[in-house]
Amino acid sequence: MTSISHEGQGDRVAAGVPRAALYRKVAWRVMPLLLACYVVSFIDRTNVGIAQVRLKADLGFSEGVYGLAVGLFFVGFIIFEVPSNMLLARIGARKTLVRIMISWGVVTALTALATTPELFYGARFLLGIAEAGFFPGALYYLAQWFPSARRTRMTALFFLGVPLSGILGPPVSGWVMHTFGGALGLHDWQWLFVVEAIPPVLLGVLVLVFFRDKPAEARWLNEAQRRAIAHDLAADQERKGAGGKHSGLLRALRDPRVYVLGLVSCGCYTLANAVSFWTPLIINSSGVGNVLDIGLLAAIPPILGMVVMLLFGRHSDRTLERRWHAAGAEFFAAACLVGLSFADGNPYLVIVLLTLMTAAHYCGLTVFYSIPSIYLSGPGAASGIAMVTTMGSFAAATSPALLGWIRTTTGTLDLGLQISAVVVVLGGVLLLLGIPARALREAADR
Repeated sequence: MTSISHEGQGDRVAAGVPRAALYRKVAWRVMPLLLACYVVSFIDRTNVGIAQVRLKADLGFSEGVYGLAVGLFFVGFIIFEVPSNMLLARIGARKTLVRIMISWGVVTALTALATTPELFYGARFLLGIAEAGFFPGALYYLAQWFPSARRTRMTALFFLGVPLSGILGPPVSGWVMHTFGGALGLHDWQWLFVVEAIPPVLLGVLVLVFFRDKPAEARWLNEAQRRAIAHDLAADQERKGAGGKHSGLLRALRDPRVYVLGLVSCGCYTLANAVSFWTPLIINSSGVGNVLDIGLLAAIPPILGMVVMLLFGRHSDRTLERRWHAAGAEFFAAACLVGLSFADGNPYLVIVLLTLMTAAHYCGLTVFYSIPSIYLSGPGAASGIAMVTTMGSFAAATSPALLGWIRTTTGTLDLGLQISAVVVVLGGVLLLLGIPARALREAADR
């Protein structure tokens, strides 16, 4: 009777806590630091795009060497994604995030010593290993603090790290290279890797100090607030039912539409690589030679992209239409890729096309990744989404090497951009044909 009485009292206490104010408090405590970690992770992953402008000339690396090194990051990422998540289950999200951030900071610094193709390959592969598990670890962490009804908006806020890294990364990277190049006998690209290795280590320390794995451990919440979050999370689990992990995985493996979504994600990742890794080189090839100018110009596309992404996502939510929003954005981005292949020597046209392509990419990516969670409900959702992202990562691993080889062979990126456009278009067509509107009708009825 005593335990029942305490449980009933706890439910009443939890019910009396204003939820909007509570989760706003949690968001202000958790999201700024988590978003900063995501921004820094993308900057450290993609800063090689601006470093290559000088690195290849200093070390005599070909475009093929650069493209293969970029792809090897994703090889390490794919291989160690599952082991990293298994370790997360054992030591908790907080310690996992700290381990990942400090290790990627160390590897980023060591990249400054990569003076041969083999060392460069090894550094990129190790960086993929170091960063493996960060994204799912962050999503798992959010799941410990926010119920599903509020988690989507937090995930969307977290996802802003991608365009923010594109806005902040190139100018900061260009400034570091412009300012420190030659100091202490180090090349500008070496200083880039050394300086940008510092933030993830510092953020890892802040996560260790300020984050807690669960609300029950948070001293900055009072007892009623901790009970309220626990109550909401428990209600989530009760609504989902008991469905085991194995049944969810088997359900995803048996569903052909999961593989369709995985193939569509290959187009998304191919486009993402064009935005993240080749933008500085495309700007450089258009006639812009100063590395600081390249960094500043490369920040323009993500600024517009972030604004358009938020408006586009809001329109998709309001109309509850996903397929044509995602596919249409991919088609538009593919047209911009083709346009870029004919825009050499015209920096103004190149910047306009890069800006439009980046905005379309962010729009398509945001809406596309809402589709798996709409279509896959219940126990199969997590396993299915993991399969979709893993299949896309294979394209992320191979497309940079292909584009690098094409540029080495032909002397330009033009053919590579055109082939990438074809892959992106095929992804959009496959989405429209393979995922019929009726498969997402349940979301519209809600």
